[in-house]
Amino acid sequence: MIERRIYRAEWLDGKKGEGVEALGKSGQALSLVRAGRVMTAAAFHWENNLFLYYECIDGPIAPEEIAGDAESYLQDWPGQARPRKWIPMIDVFHFNEPTSAEHWLRKDPVERRAGRVAHLKPEMAASYIYYHYQLQEERAFLGPKYEIIAMHENLLFGYQEFPAVMEAPMLPGLLHTKGTPEPWSDARMDLHFQPWEDDGYLYFKQVDPIFAYYIGDAAAKA
Repeated sequence: MIERRIYRAEWLDGKKGEGVEALGKSGQALSLVRAGRVMTAAAFHWENNLFLYYECIDGPIAPEEIAGDAESYLQDWPGQARPRKWIPMIDVFHFNEPTSAEHWLRKDPVERRAGRVAHLKPEMAASYIYYHYQLQEERAFLGPKYEIIAMHENLLFGYQEFPAVMEAPMLPGLLHTKGTPEPWSDARMDLHFQPWEDDGYLYFKQVDPIFAYYIGDAAAKA
């Protein structure tokens, strides 16, 4: 079974450049992909944030195993008995989900793996989750198979692959209602987001990649 995981971390002041370079040179993620323990692993950075997306095969893998070489450049997060470098982000929306490793293997080459971020208005977070859970579990309409959106506080991080694969989910939805607005634009997502200042973005904006590995590509290059 495939388990998708997304984590957020923050760089220490003045350490982002060194951290990005160390993580880009690290062989941890690629080794796990080549060993068949991870199907896809990707890292992205934006401002002072570091994001990890990866797909575990047959058992959980800690972010330290994927990107431990970055940890000396990361801040500690409070909130638990022990300091931690990595904050798990909550899956708040996906069009599809893996039913098996075979189902989740890419059938065609991926040209680009991308990350993107957005800020919700804090008072609209519950509404955003409400509408997206309905859409997700009512199977209201199809969307990219590998796209996923995760949340920590009011920050959203989305993972995407291009070209997008459109495929009906194999698992049935958990809702039997029909509450998703038709058309979807009636959900007024434009009212949910904090506009970005001075750069023309309203919803999500792209972030910079550090690495992206996939089991099929890694096996071919090994």
